[in-house]
Amino acid sequence: MRIRFNLIVLAAATLFTTGAFANDEADKLREALRSATMQTRALEDQRAALQAKVAEAERQIAAAKAEAEAAKAQAKKIEKEHREAVEEFNQRLAERDQTLDKWKTAYEEAATVARTKDAERAKFESEANTYKASTKSCVAKNDTLVKAGRDLVQRYKAVTIGDAIVAHEPMLQLRRVEVQNQLQEGDDKFLDQKVSP
Repeated sequence: MRIRFNLIVLAAATLFTTGAFANDEADKLREALRSATMQTRALEDQRAALQAKVAEAERQIAAAKAEAEAAKAQAKKIEKEHREAVEEFNQRLAERDQTLDKWKTAYEEAATVARTKDAERAKFESEANTYKASTKSCVAKNDTLVKAGRDLVQRYKAVTIGDAIVAHEPMLQLRRVEVQNQLQEGDDKFLDQKVSP
């Protein structure tokens, strides 16, 4: 465009210096020069506007690139935080599973101990009941023995010297048989009350 303008200016200058053209021609050339100058200014204005648009577009591209970089950095940051959160969650989940396994093991051990203790308690209750029944039986037999012992002591107290002489009388020995029968009867009472293990 500058070349065109320069050519027009050169042609106009050449024409003015030769003086060969008339005023009409000079007016036409002036008009052409004005027109060319206006076109040149318009083109320069357009060029400046286009350069401004290019500069604005380059600025917008740079801003968009910066935003894209910022968005990438933000996405990486979010991805890293997400990955860390997932790892932390998985770690907590693994710890919870380990704790749960420990509780299950402890519960099973406690349940085993409880079952063992319950079996021992049942065994001891059974033995206690057996011992109670045995004790009642022993108490009853003891009462019988005490009664038989008292009877024996009463008979022994009731023996007189005459009874002792008659018991050892050598001829008929009737009393001796009676005494032996009483002794055998007392012995049978004692043997009947004997506690068997």
